[in-house]
Amino acid sequence: MSAGVHVPEDLVLVGYVSGAFGIQGWVRIRPYSADADAMLSAKDWWIDRPELQEISRLEAKIHGEDVVARLKGVADRNAAEALKGATVKISRKHFPPLAEGEFYWIDLVGLEVRNLAGESLGVVRDLMDNGAHPILRVAAPDVPEAELHKHEKLIPFVEHFVKQVDQAARSIQVDWGTDY
Repeated sequence: MSAGVHVPEDLVLVGYVSGAFGIQGWVRIRPYSADADAMLSAKDWWIDRPELQEISRLEAKIHGEDVVARLKGVADRNAAEALKGATVKISRKHFPPLAEGEFYWIDLVGLEVRNLAGESLGVVRDLMDNGAHPILRVAAPDVPEAELHKHEKLIPFVEHFVKQVDQAARSIQVDWGTDY
């Protein structure tokens, strides 16, 4: 990264460049969320290829499950292909405001999960979407990522099971047993 460039502290990883789109320098981005509103509203993205740098987004639109975008300084297919694999981050200030009771997934990761009996089930390590609703992937914080699938509890993020989310206390209360 160039000396003297200010990198915002609130950058959030929102996707990665999966390749070129067309021949005029557009890139295809695979977003990490089904809702790419933040990517479409942010005029400046941070891309880590060749090093973390701010790039102006000139145009962007949804294309199937991806976002396709034209970026300043990316003039042809070769330049777009050179960005393949780069991560895309945007400043948190570009995220649309949420309604009461809604959460960005990134805000749930790391929260402690306790059941109604007060027993710790672990922390939210990740979330996944099964098509009907999000699912919390909960495990002890010291479980290695490669072992997560063996030790995690998969808890549907629905009102029936999730009783309270307290971001200030960094906790989630669920109606879920330790032996589920």
